[in-house]
Amino acid sequence: SGNMSALYEIQEDILSCIDLKTGEIIDVERLHGLQMERRQKIRNIACWIKNLLADVRAYEEEEKTFAARKTAAKNKADSLKQYLSDCLHGEKIQDKEFSIGWRKSQRIHIDEGAAIPPAYLIPVPDKVDKQGLKDALRQGVLLPGITLMEYNNIQIQ
Repeated sequence: SGNMSALYEIQEDILSCIDLKTGEIIDVERLHGLQMERRQKIRNIACWIKNLLADVRAYEEEEKTFAARKTAAKNKADSLKQYLSDCLHGEKIQDKEFSIGWRKSQRIHIDEGAAIPPAYLIPVPDKVDKQGLKDALRQGVLLPGITLMEYNNIQIQ
């Protein structure tokens, strides 16, 4: 945030070089000096943003790699647990490094095509198709209360 306040101070300094009533430049030399400094500040901030966005992309790649490793490890553990379970048939084993025990659980099984009473169905809220709405509005369809807003988004390359 230090850079942002510096940018703001430069804006203020630039305004102080100009007669606000007439728009005339009062101190040309100083203004040229400030513009260079302002450009430097903008350059620093723009480059910082580019670096941060590059970091974001790198972190996203790391996340994908990490998530894949996590999933693979979990699947391997699950598959090995299933293997042991099939081999041991409820047998308990105690050892120095590990102990194998069993816990009863209950799970619902629904036969293919079984009729589930409506009371046990959970309604899913409607999802808005924003792209569909955008396309419709672009094609001139009038949708009361729904408008296509125009924004001016900064692009830094």
